[in-house]
Amino acid sequence: MRTSFDFNPFYRFSIGFDRMFDLLENASLNAETWPPYNIVKLGEDAYRIVIAAAGFAEDELMITHEANMLVITGAKSEDEEVQYLHQGLAVRSFARRFELADHVLVEGAKLENGLLVINLRREIPEEMKPRRITIETQTAMTASKQIEGDKAA
Repeated sequence: MRTSFDFNPFYRFSIGFDRMFDLLENASLNAETWPPYNIVKLGEDAYRIVIAAAGFAEDELMITHEANMLVITGAKSEDEEVQYLHQGLAVRSFARRFELADHVLVEGAKLENGLLVINLRREIPEEMKPRRITIETQTAMTASKQIEGDKAA
């Protein structure tokens, strides 16, 4: 069941959030269910993605970090010499995509006990952090101009 939400009213009083509204509209289209995963918040700016990658070796997994997209792919090589009487383990190929916010970096990844663990950290550049702006008063501005005028005389 797909429910749609109209974001048009938000466009009236928001500037620069077009990408966020597009992500929300497309979120229901990205209904991948394989492989299962967890997203964990470890701290204020630290995150972890844990993907169940049982049956995959390190060389069969690939992690790509593009502009604001993290793509994890797994491709299992076919072993034609093996004849399965029953194959209950799902080791099919997959591609899982995660939209990342600005300034989110991939710190590293490891494969342990069949789980692919990817650590992420948000690092906001110094120029993007909030800073205090001093407010000049009109009297201070005229006083400084007056002093400059007296120096010239």
